[in-house]
Amino acid sequence: MEKITSFTINHLLLEPGVYVSRRDPIGAETVTTFDLRLTAPNREPVMDSAALHAIEHLAATYLRNEPEWGERVLYFGPMGCRTGFYLLLAGALHSAEIVPLLIGCFEFIRDFVGEIPGASPRDCGNYLDMNLPMAKWYARRYLEKTLCDIDRQRLIYPE
Repeated sequence: MEKITSFTINHLLLEPGVYVSRRDPIGAETVTTFDLRLTAPNREPVMDSAALHAIEHLAATYLRNEPEWGERVLYFGPMGCRTGFYLLLAGALHSAEIVPLLIGCFEFIRDFVGEIPGASPRDCGNYLDMNLPMAKWYARRYLEKTLCDIDRQRLIYPE
């Protein structure tokens, strides 16, 4: 079998950023998969599952309700390696185009107060596995160290 695209990226050089993982034609449309990398693979600790889960609930809620982009959101979810998330959007897009969307999303997470949406036994299969303070910490870190002053090297996969 051939390696899938995400396994061909040099994770030894990969830094936190916003990367186009792939673009897939689906009929007349294109779906762009973004790699939202929050931690440096194999060099920083991975996110714990409770923080990852809280980010997933908050980001998915924000993104699907965002007025300009909400209808284009197909999926938001964690990577198995727990170093980031995948965001699938309708359209042939570039990383720089979605940075303002991501800034809004991670500001929402950083500033969130209250009950995490969908964090109830009726709505979620593991509703107790949530850590809002750590989710807010990761959101703040991603904003400050990556999104708010992002450069080209954090928008295109390393060679």
